[in-house]
Amino acid sequence: MNDRRLTRRHVLAGGVVGMASLIAPREAVTAHEPAAASGAGTLTLGGDLVVNRMGFGAMRLTGPGIWGEPKDGAEARRVLRRAVELGVDFIDTADAYGPEVSERLIAEALHPYPHGLVIATKGGLVRPGPSEWVPDGRPAHLREACEASLKRLKLARIDLYQFHRIDPKVPVEDSIGELGRLRQEGKIRHVGVSNFNVEELTRARRVVPIVSVQNRYNVADRSSAEVLTVCEREHLAFIPWAPIARGSADALEKADANKALETLAQVHGVSVFQAAIAWLLAKSPAMLPIPGTSSVAHLEEDVAAARIKLSAGELAAVG
Repeated sequence: MNDRRLTRRHVLAGGVVGMASLIAPREAVTAHEPAAASGAGTLTLGGDLVVNRMGFGAMRLTGPGIWGEPKDGAEARRVLRRAVELGVDFIDTADAYGPEVSERLIAEALHPYPHGLVIATKGGLVRPGPSEWVPDGRPAHLREACEASLKRLKLARIDLYQFHRIDPKVPVEDSIGELGRLRQEGKIRHVGVSNFNVEELTRARRVVPIVSVQNRYNVADRSSAEVLTVCEREHLAFIPWAPIARGSADALEKADANKALETLAQVHGVSVFQAAIAWLLAKSPAMLPIPGTSSVAHLEEDVAAARIKLSAGELAAVG
């Protein structure tokens, strides 16, 4: 097997299991044959924003530890431009990434934005220093954060503004209520939430329409499965962060699903990263993966996963 197709497999530990009889070898999908993001199909946000289900997460365009400037600013801008060339029309970011760096890079690379490009950002976390993430759900802070994001992104309205994380010191109704007011003022088109459980999501939806939930979800961590079920039933987008379980090798070593995933990758002639993204796309029509990278080569590899079509047997083998 071509080692190039497994260059990022170190984050997904585990061996091969005997599921090859369930699936037939397919044509390899490599970084040299990037597929358009449209191959993943589409999803509608809030009833009026149709986007390809292969998005891009802009968190890793910043410096080490999601802090400061990227090591290669020119490459970061190339990644953003290449994502759009490949048909990505949903880019996820946050004011906390950098902080502020990710949003600024997006504007520098892509403004004026092409028609149909959705820039989704988040507020509600502050960064006192590297590796520090502190919730701040005060209405005044969220208003200030949203207005600052509008300026950095050079937007008159943010298509999707997501509440990054609940602040235990502030009732969720107060935080979400402020986003509702910003929506009424025309500064936000749609409201989303991140890192919410079902009960919290229910409370938020009583205050303002919610169109998306962004939670951790991957082959090794399905703790948000109940939230995903709600999203499917209520026609909300589910945006999985950490879609390829970065940093979760210990858990993956014990996951039978991961072993099946690696076998799936070998049969299709792709990396386990690509197989993981394909699994997410096949898992639910509500899923909107946002794999992130600071490398054009890895971006092309990720987007190429939109071409991988899993059978019912393959999906069942991974679980």
